[in-house]
Amino acid sequence: MKIVAVTACPSGVAHTYMAAEALEKAAKELGIEIKVETQGSIGLENELTKQDVESADAVIITKDMGIKKVERFKGKPVVKVGVGDAIKKAVPILKKVQAHIESK
Repeated sequence: MKIVAVTACPSGVAHTYMAAEALEKAAKELGIEIKVETQGSIGLENELTKQDVESADAVIITKDMGIKKVERFKGKPVVKVGVGDAIKKAVPILKKVQAHIESK
């Protein structure tokens, strides 16, 4: 299973990167491949490529503010979560996404 994610927070500083780190750590723990793009105060980092998006089974987006280039995820299952939930509940979020994808 492969997931791509985009994290962002209103200030574009700490929570953006904390959410990315939490999702990456949880994915590693669960054996899920993940690539996380951050949209922080210094712009897009670790930007998702067209190939990353095409090969992904699902997309996770933090919903606390608008995400740039959201149209590239059209046709993919998209899960929107709060940045705080991505930080504190990354494992349960990924487990739910995984269960949903595997049930199809």
